[in-house]
Amino acid sequence: MSWRRPLLPALALVPLLAACSSPATPPASAAKPGGAAPGFPYTVDNCGVTTTYQAPPKRAVTMNQHVTEVMLALGLEKSLVGTAYLDDTILPAYKKAYDTVPVLAKEYPSKEALLAANPDFVYGGYTSAFDAKDGRGRDDLKRSGIATRLNTEYCPSGSTSIDDLYREVRELGRTFGVPDRAETWTREARATVAATEKRLKAVKPVSVFVYDSGDKTAFTAGGKGIGNELITRAGGRNVFADLGKAFGDATWEQVVDRKPEVVVIYDYGSTTVEQKKKRLLDDPALKDVPAIKNRRFAVMPLSDTVLGVRVPAAVDKLAAQLHPAR
Repeated sequence: MSWRRPLLPALALVPLLAACSSPATPPASAAKPGGAAPGFPYTVDNCGVTTTYQAPPKRAVTMNQHVTEVMLALGLEKSLVGTAYLDDTILPAYKKAYDTVPVLAKEYPSKEALLAANPDFVYGGYTSAFDAKDGRGRDDLKRSGIATRLNTEYCPSGSTSIDDLYREVRELGRTFGVPDRAETWTREARATVAATEKRLKAVKPVSVFVYDSGDKTAFTAGGKGIGNELITRAGGRNVFADLGKAFGDATWEQVVDRKPEVVVIYDYGSTTVEQKKKRLLDDPALKDVPAIKNRRFAVMPLSDTVLGVRVPAAVDKLAAQLHPAR
């Protein structure tokens, strides 16, 4: 996963996503003669960094897949001059638009490659996107006249909820002068989440252990990220919700003690789902864990489980695996 260690399309929203991704009037990118662009100036606080935009950015770069997909969901591919770092596969609804955007690097671009794209806005999905020691710190970019935004799941404090996703989309829509598109997306997303909630009414939650990666320890989803809320809304209970971060390490002894009924495997990178299953099934220490004994696995692409536009449909996708009878 791009921010931590070296190392099924969302059908419920496809009609809206396709509509947002279709050719549309480009966002206003300059002030009208004698006045500001509609909705500007716009001031926003993002993870403690306050920025005032006089007009929508014209030359944006995204780093990390889930923020790239937020841009594409709002039909902003014409505002993108570069992108970088996929964790898995871009949703089919966005593929055509994505293919029009230059890929600056397979992972994070160097400072030189980033500046060569001449961006006026850089949108990062994880804190590692703005790594100061690589010259991409938010302060460094500001000194170069480049505005920045960090996905709010990785702001310094607080837990992440689905309301933070709606805020993320709305603030990006305001920044790029397309608030109506953001409101349309949010309305459809709320309807998708509500429909899943209705199907799961009165369901008994099942206990869930997220296996992202790890051998000596289990790298798992904690209680601070959107992944925890995704599990809860899908009718589960994250056995490591007490881990005070979005992701972190747990011991295998803890996994045994907490007796999860289902293992949710995050699918990304060079280690396959089958290899991850084998690691769990072959570990004699885990043989009495209910999920392992009963071979109850669910699988989610990594990009479904971080703060991006896949989340509403991902709740439904995970619910179908945790509660197939519903």
